[in-house]
Amino acid sequence: MRVDWVTFWPRILEATGETITMVIFTLVFSSMIGIAMGLLFFVTRKGNILENKFIFSFLNILVNIVRPIPFIILLVALSPLTRAVMGTTIGTAAAVFPMTIAACFAVARIVENNLVSIDPGIIEAAQAMGASPLRIIFGVLIPEALGPLILGLTFVTVGLVDFSAMAGTVGGGGLGDLAMSYGYQRFDTSVMIVTVVILILLVQIAQFVGNFLSRVFLRR
Repeated sequence: MRVDWVTFWPRILEATGETITMVIFTLVFSSMIGIAMGLLFFVTRKGNILENKFIFSFLNILVNIVRPIPFIILLVALSPLTRAVMGTTIGTAAAVFPMTIAACFAVARIVENNLVSIDPGIIEAAQAMGASPLRIIFGVLIPEALGPLILGLTFVTVGLVDFSAMAGTVGGGGLGDLAMSYGYQRFDTSVMIVTVVILILLVQIAQFVGNFLSRVFLRR
């Protein structure tokens, strides 16, 4: 049965809003956790300002275990934990939890890679002037890595659009759920095309905003 597009557009708009909500909330939560993890990664490296072999090794192993797991598998594997924390595994709010867990490890690695590229001489100069570790982190490391970090978060945002679509296939809501329920299961190609076009537009908007913000901060 083909959908009636006159009455179906509100459902499209609702699903698009759910997808945007999932992406934004996940980006906020994963950025807070991932940036903290990435900073801890960097400062505890050998020879760095807060060198700690145990913490660095633990974080490194944890990230290397979680990151290679395909998101759809991680989504299912985390469902008992999602239910325990969120009270359900269905809906937009429930989808944000596993998306945040998956994304924060990617953000952590991106942050670490950006910080590693900073000239060590800048950190040494700050230490020579008597700057504390916290002052170095917030006054040197974060400002120096901010432009590339925004590009990295833009890359993560694009991935989150993909995550949200996969979450929709298992009851997470959004455009993925719409594509499965009304497009794939009912063999309605038009719904699939519309949802794909909207997802592409969301990715292009995210990329444009990320590129613009990174240029602004790199000029500083």
